Amino acid sequence: MCATCGCSDDAGVRVNGHGLEHGHGHGHQDRLVVLERKVLARNDELAERNRAWLAARDVVAVNLMSSPGSGKTTLLERTIREVGGAVSVVEGDQETDFDAERVRATGAPVVQVNTGAGCHLDADMLARALHTLDPRAGSLVFVENVGNLVCPALFDLGERARVVVMSVTEGADKPLKYPHMFRTADVVLLNKTDLLPYVDFDATTFGHAMNEVNPEAEILTVSATRGDGLTDWYAWLSFAGSARRTT
Repeated sequence: MCATCGCSDDAGVRVNGHGLEHGHGHGHQDRLVVLERKVLARNDELAERNRAWLAARDVVAVNLMSSPGSGKTTLLERTIREVGGAVSVVEGDQETDFDAERVRATGAPVVQVNTGAGCHLDADMLARALHTLDPRAGSLVFVENVGNLVCPALFDLGERARVVVMSVTEGADKPLKYPHMFRTADVVLLNKTDLLPYVDFDATTFGHAMNEVNPEAEILTVSATRGDGLTDWYAWLSFAGSARRTT
């Protein structure tokens, strides 16, 4: 299994080919820490290769992360249709290509990555997907990560920006419960705001939680179904695209 997150590596996609025996005691703990460091170090090396590959082609990769049901696929569908231009997608899920089919219906090229029992994409998976996708120079690539608020935050993919999509149905305390995910975010999209009249969500509590965990992250309130706030989201994407030439 993967030493970093505990996901199995024997169900279709391996995390850098590392295995781990079950055991107990300090020796096991020490091996676990060493193996975790090796997994992350190898991933970071591959992520830097991805970053260089993308930069050489003037391609912006945006890593979309969230828990299941946050509405990120709906957001992605609408974004592709309304932003226009050259956009392609790497779609990550444990099983099925349901979301990839939804994205494909927008006309955008898409590559499906199924992780089996794995709970996140890693840099090697993205490298293989990019090779297949072959994104156009100067284009935008969305990476829709596996729905999970823990492990995707640990794995640099070589992306230009990290976006966390969170629904108002999830509760205002999520940044405090899953700090690493929100700490690594460049922007947080607070989605499904059309449901605010019907759910118990305290925006002030959420703002305080974000300020404690990551005061630098921008927070955009949106409704992917109704379209509220998406102009700000598209403006942020445009800024991320223009920044690729100066970073």
